[in-house]
Amino acid sequence: MHLLAATLYVALSLQLWRTRKRVAHTQSFDSGLSSFERALLLAGLLAHGAILYNDIFDGAAGATLMRFGFAIALSFMLWLAIALYWVESFYARMEGLLLIGLPAGAVAAVLPALVPEHHILVNAGSAGFRLHFLVAMLAYSLFTLAALHALLMSAVEKNLHRGRLSPLLSGLPPLLTMEALLFRVIHIAFVLLTMTLISGIAFSEDLFGRALTFNHKTVFAILSWLIFAGLLLGRHFRGWRGKIALRWTLAGFVALLLAYVGTRFVYEVILGRAG
Repeated sequence: MHLLAATLYVALSLQLWRTRKRVAHTQSFDSGLSSFERALLLAGLLAHGAILYNDIFDGAAGATLMRFGFAIALSFMLWLAIALYWVESFYARMEGLLLIGLPAGAVAAVLPALVPEHHILVNAGSAGFRLHFLVAMLAYSLFTLAALHALLMSAVEKNLHRGRLSPLLSGLPPLLTMEALLFRVIHIAFVLLTMTLISGIAFSEDLFGRALTFNHKTVFAILSWLIFAGLLLGRHFRGWRGKIALRWTLAGFVALLLAYVGTRFVYEVILGRAG
């Protein structure tokens, strides 16, 4: 099943590359994803989602134990980001995002099969914990989408400065439109991250069964929140845009990635323990 999801993602990447590169020279393709491509993406998402469910809950319906280590966290973040793009693709043409996200999604889909998960989440049967977990993962995934969006905008800007836009990027909306969409995603993700931090700090004992400790995970999560808060304040009061906004977006995403995925990677892959 892991290989099936990865194969579907790779197949769609190749389809997008082949069709957009061929038709962009005639400027005749402007309808976004075709019905076939949309169905292929949905099939990949369904296969990837089934993998995640089995990996997290061991395939047991209503299970109260959840496995969620480095590989599953990265896979889940990218799955949600691609799922959000699938919804967004009904309203805007953003194949460039898929050309970045799908190869990463293909790697993430097989990662849980390559890296065994031993980290068990405590209090996973609690409704409060599951709500906290869902909000946190939505925030992570929206910031992942924002980071992919920022990389795409950077590629467009470099192409424009060279005076020649790559055929694969020629059908994208204007940079100002993409920038407005980027900040809309960041605003929503920032609210979700704020809710995650508040619930995690205020109700740590109820959610995790222990008092709050300022470990690497907490420090990097707060650092990420501060970076994104600074970005939004700079945007509001000083009109930050362009390269400075993209750099702050990527810096905040890296800090957020280190907060959980990076910490779990060190524990499970480098130190070889569930931690």
